[in-house]
Amino acid sequence: MAQIQKANGIIDWLDQRLAVKPLMKVLMTEYWIPKNINFLWAMGVVLVVLFTLLVVSGLFLLMYYKPDTKLAFDSVNYTIMQEVAYGWLWRHLHAVSASICFLIIYIHMFVAIYYGSYKQGREMIWITGMVLFGLFSAEAFSGYMLPWGQMSYWAAAVITNLFGGIPVIGPDLVVWIRGNFIVADATLTRFFMLHVVLLPVVIMLVIAVHFYSLRIPHVNNMYGEEIDFEKEAEKFKTGNKKESKVIPFWPMFLSKDFFVASFFLAILFYLTCYHYSFALDPINFDPADHLKTPPHIYPEWYFLWSYEILRGFFFSADLGLIAFGIANVVFILLPWLDRSKVVAPAHKRPGFMIFFWLLVADMIILTIWGKLPPTGINAYIGFVATIVFLVLLFVFLPIITKIEDKKQA
Repeated sequence: MAQIQKANGIIDWLDQRLAVKPLMKVLMTEYWIPKNINFLWAMGVVLVVLFTLLVVSGLFLLMYYKPDTKLAFDSVNYTIMQEVAYGWLWRHLHAVSASICFLIIYIHMFVAIYYGSYKQGREMIWITGMVLFGLFSAEAFSGYMLPWGQMSYWAAAVITNLFGGIPVIGPDLVVWIRGNFIVADATLTRFFMLHVVLLPVVIMLVIAVHFYSLRIPHVNNMYGEEIDFEKEAEKFKTGNKKESKVIPFWPMFLSKDFFVASFFLAILFYLTCYHYSFALDPINFDPADHLKTPPHIYPEWYFLWSYEILRGFFFSADLGLIAFGIANVVFILLPWLDRSKVVAPAHKRPGFMIFFWLLVADMIILTIWGKLPPTGINAYIGFVATIVFLVLLFVFLPIITKIEDKKQA
């Protein structure tokens, strides 16, 4: 049995029973971060803060929301928005936080691509990050259904119907997901359960795995420099902090992260109070009506690029579905599509630099055209942008990185 002595304080009391001091060393005070990084490396902590806000605001909304097709719309647009004190604030905060969360996810993702933080031992960091992207997407889509407005209903009808394109099991899978042959009360109940119970729990678990996967390869840096973390940590611990290339996660690195997070939170609360309309689709303020199809169905802005790929092959629904499926898993394959062993920022890799900015530009075009009606010239622009996206990742990237690798040999 462990020797329990009189504690010198609450930390010592906990340490004797839970070994919190060794845990703090492993997770925080002796987890080392490179010095040569900038504010873009704070996006992970910003996302954790935003996810916490989403959970807290979601709990307040949960107190008044009714997961019933006859009551859901009124519970959101009348009870929460008009009758509950500051209910409007919690709904706006929840909606705006979701949008800002995806903006930060995309920044975090493209920073990792730009600096090559997905290979040479960091593959699991990237894979768990992309799994989180998929889980956040599922969480956002399930939440988009809950107000049970026009766009909620028809977005659910379109997206669930996509599963019908899967050979053999497709039609049965659609019925199983919906809980009915059409989008109905059972569908809302299923997505409510996913949104408030299952997906948040899974997200928390994967976030823990994501942070744990950083433990061995450590965080990448701005120059792709190989750092001997043990050697540099010894310099820091012996007092040679100026020459050491690393700092502890706590308090030095995390305090800087919180400063960046506070900047984003200021923007978030400003948008929540004064410019929240971008996060709330006006069509969704009409009750769901299965007899009245909106003239143009589209998802939230953060799904528009993949939605445009879905309808990019306007002459073949099957090809569009295949392209949509590929587009939603292709980024997880990035460590293997990039054939080069070079770990360096894009501005030090000329060919990769071209690929990176072409990819960013193409995804912006897909996002813009994803909200436009797929008629006339719009359909052809979407088709070309879809082809460019697929060629960039499956053809251009492997070729230029293979050439780069040969030059380094």
